[in-house]
Amino acid sequence: MQLRQCRQAAGLSLRQLAGRLGYDHSYLSQIERGQRQGSDDLARRCDGELGTGDRLAETYRRTPAKARTVAATTRPDSLDTAWAQLASALPGAFAITGPESDESERFGGLQSLPAAWRLPELVRELGEPQTGDRAAHDTRQVELSLLVAETLTACGRAVEARRWWWAARQLADALGEPALRSSVRSRGAISNLAEGRAAQPLLELADEALTLALQEPRNPGQVLRARSARARILAELGRVVEAHELLPEVLSHANELPWASTGGGPTPYEVHALEGSVCASLGYWTAGCLMFARALELCPDDRLDERALLELAMAECFARDSQGAAALATALRVLIELPDEWHTTYLYAAAERVLAGVRRCEPGLIGLHDLERLVARRAGIGRSVGSGSSWGRGRE
Repeated sequence: MQLRQCRQAAGLSLRQLAGRLGYDHSYLSQIERGQRQGSDDLARRCDGELGTGDRLAETYRRTPAKARTVAATTRPDSLDTAWAQLASALPGAFAITGPESDESERFGGLQSLPAAWRLPELVRELGEPQTGDRAAHDTRQVELSLLVAETLTACGRAVEARRWWWAARQLADALGEPALRSSVRSRGAISNLAEGRAAQPLLELADEALTLALQEPRNPGQVLRARSARARILAELGRVVEAHELLPEVLSHANELPWASTGGGPTPYEVHALEGSVCASLGYWTAGCLMFARALELCPDDRLDERALLELAMAECFARDSQGAAALATALRVLIELPDEWHTTYLYAAAERVLAGVRRCEPGLIGLHDLERLVARRAGIGRSVGSGSSWGRGRE
């Protein structure tokens, strides 16, 4: 590869170049062998270290990004087609045709795909004909609609996501299962809160989720998810005393859960993430960080976006606990090393919170400008931001 040629011409070993760049040498080796794509930022930094002008950066820019290639295989009208098919199955007269409407079980390998790559698979799943039990098929459509809504939100397409949230609620309400109806509402509340939406309307959604979850005692996972959402929203609204009252219930429900998630409830790593998010929202930064760290240990290696969010959650705890340098280092590594196609609105919302925390505790830190620059790229989600050396199964 061109990087190897330029490095050898400069008389540097792989380890020497990696040390200067702050990257793992095994990651650079994978780039030289064509096993990793790298990033525009890395290419520019290599040009600077190797004295090659903008040769490597230009080569990178001329190389088609895999994320764009895959995303292009989904026709622009395919999601609308899937929406029309789903709309025909919604109960009652369906008069809402646009995103201006008011308002699980995981699908295996789909969760290990980047958001932009996930949409074509979800569309295909939605288009499959009904087989077997009608109730099971409808439940599956609810879960798929939820995943489409979450995926569109992650891709920065919040307006389109709104009608999918609405459709999931309509389908779940028609089925009448309290646990499923609760799941739709709590997941919607948590997603919209992470995105930065106004908290007051989300509290009503969380209240509905909790009321429904309490009707189904066989699904303690849904009670945990609903109570976690409500506690976080209350804390966001400044109603800290009410939020504190929910913390013991959140922790007790988490302890009661079996370690094998069933019925669409949270998985073990999600349980710790929920605990951590509630603790952090109430200002228990050390406890929150420990729970996020435990969640990270249990989170599957191929869920790169979720692992990144957990690390940024830990970074926010560092910043709030006046550990600005640790917070800054963690956030910079996540944003630079995470492969381009995994960057989402959720990721940048979390990074912005870290940035705000670091500015408050240590505004003079060297490197703060670099984080500001990376966070400013939020508008370019899906475009080149950074590719990584320490993510997933290849972590050294």
